[in-house]
Amino acid sequence: MRRRSFVQLALLACVIAGAATAVAVAIPWLPVSAAKERDRIDVVYWLATGIAIMIFSIVVAAILFSVVRFRAHPDDDSDGPPIHGHTKLEIVWTAIPAGLVTAIAIVSAIVLHDNGIASGKDPLRVAVTAEQFTWSFRYLNGEAKGVVSPDLYLQVHRPVRLEITSKDVVHSFWVPEFGQKQDAVPGQVNPLVITPTKVTGLGRSYPIICTELCGLGHALMRRAAYVLTPAQFASWARTARGQAAPAPSPAPPSSSGGASAAGARVFAASGCSSCHTFTPAKATGTVGPDLDKLPAEARRAGQQLEPFVRESIVNPNAYVEPGFPKGVMPANFGTTLSKHDLDALVQYLVQGSKRAGT
Repeated sequence: MRRRSFVQLALLACVIAGAATAVAVAIPWLPVSAAKERDRIDVVYWLATGIAIMIFSIVVAAILFSVVRFRAHPDDDSDGPPIHGHTKLEIVWTAIPAGLVTAIAIVSAIVLHDNGIASGKDPLRVAVTAEQFTWSFRYLNGEAKGVVSPDLYLQVHRPVRLEITSKDVVHSFWVPEFGQKQDAVPGQVNPLVITPTKVTGLGRSYPIICTELCGLGHALMRRAAYVLTPAQFASWARTARGQAAPAPSPAPPSSSGGASAAGARVFAASGCSSCHTFTPAKATGTVGPDLDKLPAEARRAGQQLEPFVRESIVNPNAYVEPGFPKGVMPANFGTTLSKHDLDALVQYLVQGSKRAGT
């Protein structure tokens, strides 16, 4: 009878384990893996999931079996038999969980160690800077050395060491497909290693997400990560270096589109689209005032348009459009933007808002 009961219990546990495994495997709970580090993290995840399914199945099977096999009859009000305990069973159910937890800890420690090492002779190094509410990426070596980009461009199968910091408050860098996550802390550089394994090309990308509540624009603090082939990365680097080279004597805005293009690049790199609506940049943010209406806002502030725009960038709390709170826009653009970039951004906003208002 005991053997039969044990077989029934084991079969029930197997059925429950099969159902739980089907739910865990058949439904795509996680985003696609696109990095070696994420693959290692998935090993830990599935190890822990497998152990959880095993324990869940045994416990639920024992409960269901007991409910059916040992249930009391409606007219049975007697006490159950006195049971003292089972020392060997207690040792077993203490030792097995301890062994499983130790196994998870050992595998996790190995993965944590391996994921912190940028393998290869020439890992790409990128300085990542977070600020409310955008990211910027400066390439420290390789073909793209010196390039500053608002989005992250990586080469497939080439390890990259991200050196992450922040200009203002604590942020957190995360690309779900890459797996790892790292805080961006002011005055501190935190490393993060990524080895991309899937090419996106320039037509699609992976989202770069801030996972640390950093202010009103936190939910909009998104940029894109592109994974390119070696040839695509080299081509992008050549193009980016050309764009990054400052013109020694920029032409007046009215004579060419050069200043407008420079202003558009500064607008994108500074994360302005995360908070503002601005038709020329196809920006639709709603955290800050509508930049298409800058001429009307300048009149309400009692200033000429160009000085008003410049002051709003370098001293954003001097005048705040009614209906919007003070202290949201970063006040450090006057020091982080060069004179050339600041002038280009001012002209871009002035000209664009005039066109949007006509």
